[in-house]
Amino acid sequence: MYDDNNVFAKIIRGEIPAFKVHEDPHTLAFMDAMPQSDGHTLVIPKVRARNFFDIEPQALARLIESTQWVARGVRQAFNPGGIRILQFNEAMAGQSVFHIHFHIIPCYEGTELLMHARKPADKALLARQAEQIRQSLAAL
Repeated sequence: MYDDNNVFAKIIRGEIPAFKVHEDPHTLAFMDAMPQSDGHTLVIPKVRARNFFDIEPQALARLIESTQWVARGVRQAFNPGGIRILQFNEAMAGQSVFHIHFHIIPCYEGTELLMHARKPADKALLARQAEQIRQSLAAL
């Protein structure tokens, strides 16, 4: 069951701030507040969907398209050695916010990823990283 009071639903409604990097009529991308690496970004649909199995195919297609677009911006902004694109379904699989979302996680040589959803990042750092990604997306 979908909970309209989950943190991502509140971000979509503007009730909670987020460091946005991209928004269109169907999706929103913003910095993960507890990143696993520099540039860790989340992409969510604006529709009510708990996970991969609940979202309508057309909304999922838009979500994938936005995820690819934002991942290109992250790659351009941070030049990582690689990027993980992750999506979790239910708590047993690691989902902690029950609104479907994709993680874009840059991977850097010699740097281990931090644990998922463990430590809040400095807000000034997230603001700078969001700006880097926005600038990269504008240049694509």
